[in-house]
Amino acid sequence: MFSNILSSETLNETWQIIETQFPIATWETIYVTILATIFAIVIGLPLGVLLVVGEKDGVLPLPSWLLQTLNVIINLLRSIPFLILMILVFPLTRAIIGTVVGTAASIVPLVIAAFPFIARLAESSLREINPNIIEMAQSMGASPIQIIVKVMIPESIPSLISNATIAITTILGYSAMSGIIGGGGLGKIAINYGYYRYKYLVMLAAVVLLILLVQIFQSIGTHLATRSDKRLKKKS
Repeated sequence: MFSNILSSETLNETWQIIETQFPIATWETIYVTILATIFAIVIGLPLGVLLVVGEKDGVLPLPSWLLQTLNVIINLLRSIPFLILMILVFPLTRAIIGTVVGTAASIVPLVIAAFPFIARLAESSLREINPNIIEMAQSMGASPIQIIVKVMIPESIPSLISNATIAITTILGYSAMSGIIGGGGLGKIAINYGYYRYKYLVMLAAVVLLILLVQIFQSIGTHLATRSDKRLKKKS
């Protein structure tokens, strides 16, 4: 078995696939991951803020039924496995994109799967803020919107960036799984060649490249979070 995998013919074929298909697939993976992360943050971050400020003792209390509804929706979407979620949102994907197959079509289920996760991460980041800072802003007459925009979010930036890094690496993993239903990128190559055609070297190369992308995103996120941390700046 291993002799066939490492034969010169197999190696040449694998290298040809890497040269011709991997550059486009890598770009598709990065493009889908970043775009889905941006859309998920646009939806998830405000929801995470509402979950914190909308509590009874929060700076902008919301009706209890509304807060409970948000929590139920977020928990419900988070509990659905991604593969099942992709199938469930086929009608929505078709309505927005016009098709359920392809790189662009995979963005819709990725966003729906990711924004509840990001909402919880944002909620966790905002809960780490020292309550004394919020009370000080309230005593100075700041409005709820000013407290949210000028106090809570800026104070939680390092944590938000760290959690965004977790989110983008999670979405990257989801994007690879979308290859099962015809999504593009490295996941499609790994499934088409590794699973359907038993070309394990191609699948291994795709997995290694996905791991490298995760490391790159993680390194960039850690660097940005460190640079934005005021505590580390004071120590230096």
